Amino acid sequence: MTNPPALPGYDIVVLGGGVAGCVLAARLSENPGRSVCLVEAGPDYGSRQESWPQKVRNARALPRDDVWERHGAFYRIRARILGGSSCINGAWNTWGSHADHAEWTRAGGERWSATALEPYRLRAMERMALRTVPDGELSLWASSALLAARDLGHEEVDMAVPGRPGSGRPLLNAVDGLRFNAAFAYLDPATRCRPNLTILSDVLVDRLDIRAGRVHGVHAVLDGRHVTLRAGTYVLACGTFGSPTVLMRSGVGPAAHLEENGIRCAADLPGVGGNLSDQPGVFVPLSPTPELNAALAAKDAEGELYVSRMLIRAASEYCPDGAWDLHLLPTAGPPLFGGLPPGQYEAGVSAFLMKPASRGQVRLRSADPAEPPEIVPAFLTDPGGRDIAVLRSGLEKAQELASAMKSLAAPGGGAPAHALPDADLRSRVGAYWHPVGTCAMGPADDPRTVVDGQGAVHGVAGLRIADASVLPTVPAANTQWPVLAVAEMLAETLGA
Repeated sequence: MTNPPALPGYDIVVLGGGVAGCVLAARLSENPGRSVCLVEAGPDYGSRQESWPQKVRNARALPRDDVWERHGAFYRIRARILGGSSCINGAWNTWGSHADHAEWTRAGGERWSATALEPYRLRAMERMALRTVPDGELSLWASSALLAARDLGHEEVDMAVPGRPGSGRPLLNAVDGLRFNAAFAYLDPATRCRPNLTILSDVLVDRLDIRAGRVHGVHAVLDGRHVTLRAGTYVLACGTFGSPTVLMRSGVGPAAHLEENGIRCAADLPGVGGNLSDQPGVFVPLSPTPELNAALAAKDAEGELYVSRMLIRAASEYCPDGAWDLHLLPTAGPPLFGGLPPGQYEAGVSAFLMKPASRGQVRLRSADPAEPPEIVPAFLTDPGGRDIAVLRSGLEKAQELASAMKSLAAPGGGAPAHALPDADLRSRVGAYWHPVGTCAMGPADDPRTVVDGQGAVHGVAGLRIADASVLPTVPAANTQWPVLAVAEMLAETLGA
């Protein structure tokens, strides 16, 4: 359609109703004189929590119904639902290290320091009702892992602050098995009733209309028809995979790649879609003893079985002092993939590389918004081989933890994971599902960057990005809480 019909204009349009989008919509609409429209590609199940699907509300599982690709590769999983990844993840919240903030401050300025982000960290903590894992949610496996970690010298630490290596329990956005997602937290009934807030669900964003260096509208698909949204300011919050693809379909990105897809270049920003960083890991399987299976079955029968409720922040020999570059995650419960006979469970310890040097990319397959992007995670591919060395260090530490818990789960046969050849180790790699970096912040004269420290896109007026894609490096943490805090902060730069 040459001239799609235009919907009513708004002061701000937020594209993407995930974790960051929910924060932005709530905060920006607090000003009654500002009209805000939140656009989400997936469903909105409404203001009443009980009307949401049970799978989405159940914090004991990882639902995979409301995602972009039901049968895509493991590293491609991303939510397509109001509330975003907070509706399908493990409801875990941890914070990174001071080293993370130093990296972000170099790229975006002082507002990214630990001190400057502190009020936003606390604001997100309160709004999401974050709480520490209670004793009653610890299985025999989790409580034993806490004791084993202490015996191995991993002191107990607070996972909620920029701290130091050690063991402990994450904070949860879940109570009694109910996942309290970002839509519940930020778009509660009172917020939804604001006359200046419009929520459009099941709307697919096609592209931005960019002319003469400024955004003049958003072309989208609503109920099968093409429409145009207009605003004074446009904020992309489509996530690490979604935001760069919207930019590239809009003509903002690497000029040669845009030309390959028949897209007119409106702003040659080579960094769009590059710098993809996620946290790879390897699971070390163990064989549960009859005692552990029985204890897990009893917890399961009570409806209180959680696969994991503790972690260890560990430092490899390559890590700066006072920081950590590994998460060791002991798990026991129903398998994430596949199934087991009743009364039998999966147990093991995963080692995740938290500060990878390897960088992947996101690229278009075509200009069609319905076409999934090409995503290349490039795990363990850094030329120096540091990533695989750090992962091996983590797997050695995972083996130590497993040995300390051998009375509950026996090691499998064969060579230990840390001793496997590189090719075998790479074939076992999974993801922690914390991708960042594809619209990285930094100075405009750096071709690898896309936005400044306030999320403003270089060379395109009226356009901001406020999601995980702007983080130049992944924090040594689960990313949900940092993204909530960053969205709180960036909303304030927009006048929230």
